[in-house]
Amino acid sequence: MSERILTFLVGFVIHVIGVGGYAGIVALMGIESACIPLPSEIIMPFAGYLVYKGNFSLFWAATAGAVGCNLGSAVAYWIGARGGRPLVGRYGKWVLMSQHDLDRMTLFFDKYGSITVLLARMLPVVRTFIAFPAGIAKMPQLRFHIYTFVGSWPWCFGLTYAGMKLGEAWHTDPRFYAAFHHFHLAVEIALLAGVVWFVWSHVNRGRAANAA
Repeated sequence: MSERILTFLVGFVIHVIGVGGYAGIVALMGIESACIPLPSEIIMPFAGYLVYKGNFSLFWAATAGAVGCNLGSAVAYWIGARGGRPLVGRYGKWVLMSQHDLDRMTLFFDKYGSITVLLARMLPVVRTFIAFPAGIAKMPQLRFHIYTFVGSWPWCFGLTYAGMKLGEAWHTDPRFYAAFHHFHLAVEIALLAGVVWFVWSHVNRGRAANAA
């Protein structure tokens, strides 16, 4: 199951970036930041691999990722600003976002203010959904986009750089290939366990909230 999911996601990412180039990176990261859980941890490392191959520039690949984050976040911001908490309560389950998640992010946003957007963009999972509470709070849009870009760029750069270095190691260091071949099953099992836990915990929270 995990292998099929990974194969589909990786194949989709490879196809979009291969056909669209920088625009493909923008589109994929836009999807991820529009609260659709398409992992940037797959998108940007593959872009980094293409940096190693000479297809992309490291700087511009990271910048394309940050631009995509801004575009996708604009959609999520607008939904939060227009629909607010009731919309998330009604449809959040389709992107595995529970009322508990929204409460936690909103509390953090209320406590620390706009800077939350910048910090959250450097954190996995949270970065995908942070635009919702920013929209609900009617955060000034110019500041929202500046913080989104500034916070997203290091994240995109780091993942792209990691992908570039992994590409180099894959072809130059036989120990890396041997270690990956030896432990790839454990990596797949760990990833599957993480996905199952994430879905299970969110479904249970949704049921608990409905029961209350």
